[in-house]
Amino acid sequence: MRLLKMALVVAGLCAATAFASPTAPRNGAEYTTLKAPQPVQAQGQKVEVIEFFMYHCPACYALEPDMLAWVKKQGDNIVFRRIHLPLTGENDPEAHMFLTLEAMKLEEQLHARILSTWHVERRRLNSDEANIDWAVKNGIDKQKFTAMYTSFAVMTRLKNAGRVASTYEVNSTPTLVVDGRYVTNPTMVDASNPGTPRQQLNAATLQVLDALVAQARAGKK
Repeated sequence: MRLLKMALVVAGLCAATAFASPTAPRNGAEYTTLKAPQPVQAQGQKVEVIEFFMYHCPACYALEPDMLAWVKKQGDNIVFRRIHLPLTGENDPEAHMFLTLEAMKLEEQLHARILSTWHVERRRLNSDEANIDWAVKNGIDKQKFTAMYTSFAVMTRLKNAGRVASTYEVNSTPTLVVDGRYVTNPTMVDASNPGTPRQQLNAATLQVLDALVAQARAGKK
């Protein structure tokens, strides 16, 4: 009888594990759905995918190569954009740098270089002075950068950055939002699929993204 009970317990655990799969993500497990869906910038059949990140975040840096490959593979199926989470609030220097470069249409061009500064060179861009110095050393006109850095438009967006993150119910990075409604991140995927090797977690997260993009596209037809 004892052996039978143990067999039933093992079978139950196996069955539970079988239902846990990044390729068939479950609401409330591998992803959640926002209570209030947000407007998207994508039009037609394209699906918007947002990555909430922070320059200093090691997990964001680790995800970056796989994320870029995934975005390239998706091609015209998606509109991809980043939002920097303001960790220290309205005066967060990293978010300030991101918003300034974005306003100057330089962020995408310099994104990899900033990540390398943080994670390879181990230089902390955590003050206005450090940001301005970095910009000048990387070929940006100091006067133009400073003017944009202190502009009303950038300062307003920086002030509202925390509210934007709250609207998407984001409080950690990296976090990914699909079609303004579906939220996932490696932590969710890991918790819902225990035993996933650390080196495979990013790939599993992108499998969840694949499924959520397909789900969003199906809803547009």
